[in-house]
Amino acid sequence: MRNIHVEKVTEKVAELCMNAAYHLPKDMYNALKKGYECEKSPVGKGVLDQIIKNAEIADAEDRPICQDTGLTIVFLEVGQDVHFEGGDLEEAVQAGVAKGYVDGYLRKSVVAEPLFNRVNTKNNTPAVIYTKIVPGDKVDINVELKGFGSENKSGVKMLVPADGVEGVKKAVLEIVKKAGPNPCPPMVLGIGIGGTMDYAAFLSKKALLRSVEERNAHPEYAKLEEEINAMVNKTGIGPQLGGSTTAVSVNIEWAATHIAGLPVAVTICCHASRHAHGEV
Repeated sequence: MRNIHVEKVTEKVAELCMNAAYHLPKDMYNALKKGYECEKSPVGKGVLDQIIKNAEIADAEDRPICQDTGLTIVFLEVGQDVHFEGGDLEEAVQAGVAKGYVDGYLRKSVVAEPLFNRVNTKNNTPAVIYTKIVPGDKVDINVELKGFGSENKSGVKMLVPADGVEGVKKAVLEIVKKAGPNPCPPMVLGIGIGGTMDYAAFLSKKALLRSVEERNAHPEYAKLEEEINAMVNKTGIGPQLGGSTTAVSVNIEWAATHIAGLPVAVTICCHASRHAHGEV
């Protein structure tokens, strides 16, 4: 058994929030550079050049990549041999998000109640927290800052098994075309297939944590990622003002599902694909 004081979790979450807001992951930066090199549209090439320069300035000066610093999603993998002391784990995570956003001068974008009053909580909490118990004596933490320009264009389609692979492709393409340039492409598409409606959506969020340079370990899903990516880039949406670089990656996560179901969730992430990983 390993004892971990919850203050360590708070400090690590705060650090990850700031790192994610300021520093675009290297794989995403490289993908944008590759997109710039391959983009045929002069206007699209110009947009990509500005996006890349913006990311470089943010990285060098510890400034947010985008003014929308998102709603924070925290993925915890907690070792079953860990004992927390000094307080409650979830409260510690929320305190870390608050500290990261206040100390890091990140925009606070969370309202306490979604429909009637919509009063800003002024520290970007509460975050959405997903917790999984795993073997070991460590706490693995992934923080994802989800902007809502792209979140608002995401979607879920409840297909039936007869829809098959072509039905999945059609569903994803419908969501992307309806979104158009509004999610600030070039984008990353996180796709969850299987489970239930809510679990497919969770999988689509988790998919965004994977490197855009890494394909699914299952060869058929890896092939589907490539096929959907090619279809999306043929839409002409491009980097906001038209072109061939609409998506830099399609990341699919899948799960078992009911014999009568084929849930498909698509989380669209803008070019500010902000996430950071740490361990306590």
